[in-house]
Order: sequence, then structure tokens, then C-alpha cells
Amino acid sequence: MKSLRSAALASASFIAVAAGCLVTQLVPSQAAPAQEQLVDGSGNMHIPKDYRTTYEFLGSWSVAGDKGAKEMHVVYASPGTAAAYRASGKFPDGSILVKEVYAAATSDMTTGTVSHQQSLKGWFMMVKDGKNSHPDNKLWGNGWGWSWFNADDRMKTSSTNFQSDCLGCHIPAKATDWIYVQGYPGLKK
Repeated sequence: MKSLRSAALASASFIAVAAGCLVTQLVPSQAAPAQEQLVDGSGNMHIPKDYRTTYEFLGSWSVAGDKGAKEMHVVYASPGTAAAYRASGKFPDGSILVKEVYAAATSDMTTGTVSHQQSLKGWFMMVKDGKNSHPDNKLWGNGWGWSWFNADDRMKTSSTNFQSDCLGCHIPAKATDWIYVQGYPGLKK
């Protein structure tokens, strides 16, 4: 009985820490000293330095070219995002999605014609924000913060307005909160 209680407390602590990660990354006044702040008070974002090891892999996409893939997209979600989505069918406020965008190379191999990641073009980051926390920042709207970062600078976005720079690619996913959820196995129950 004691080990069952310890396991339950450990699980509850893990869930609280995972949920806290989402909030502390976004709210500077609540951020723990060791926690990286990803969004400042004005809504400016940057790509987290350790997302590959601390975020969960959601899935990947291949963008077709004439002969093989022209791009590969690899998507990660902040801790707890996938579990929360599976439980509610919605992305909770504070959810962070980071997409790596790679130029792809295609060549013949013994298994057939294969496309693979070649060079990083940049990152696309979205932060769920149902509260309209940054109404004066043109990168925030429709329930999300949106930003593109070129491969040479994960700290500064090159986007200027989510409506003209980002939304066009997401129009087909409007019904699923602007996210192509069908491509992410980690979101399925």
C-alpha cells in the first residue's frame, strides 16, 4: 500500500511539474530561475534551446516535390501538451509547438528512392493563447502566437504579422484550431 501511495504521489508531482512547465515558460513573473523564458512581456518569442530533449516528438511531414520530398517537417510539443489534447481534444493555453523545417535531398538507395533531411531552413513556433495576452503584437491572434525563425537565429523571428506570414498555410486546418492534427500520432487516443 505504501509503494502504491508513493507511486501516486510521484505521478501527481510529475503531472504538476509538466503542467507547470507550460505556465512558467510563458509567464515571466512565475518562471523558476532554471526555466528558460520563451515569451517576453511584449509577446516576442524564441525557440527553446533544449526542445529536442525536453519536448515530446509529435510527428513529421514530408512536403512533396517533383522527384521526392522538397522539405521535411519535424514537430515537437511542450511537456504535457499531447496528454492534455488526448484528454480534452483541445490544446491548453501555454501549449508550445516547435516545427523544424529541413530542405530535403532525394537519392536512390538499395531500398528504393529515398528522401531525407539535408539542411535546417528554420523553425516555426506556435504558442496557444486563448486569452489574447498580446493584443498589440501582430504575431498573436486566432488563439495562438505565431513565428518563423531562420536557421541562423533561433532568438529572433523574421515574421512581422501572423495574418500575412503564417495564417495562409494554416487555413485548411482552421477547424482543428489551426493545427494539422491528423499528422500527429501522439495526439490520438
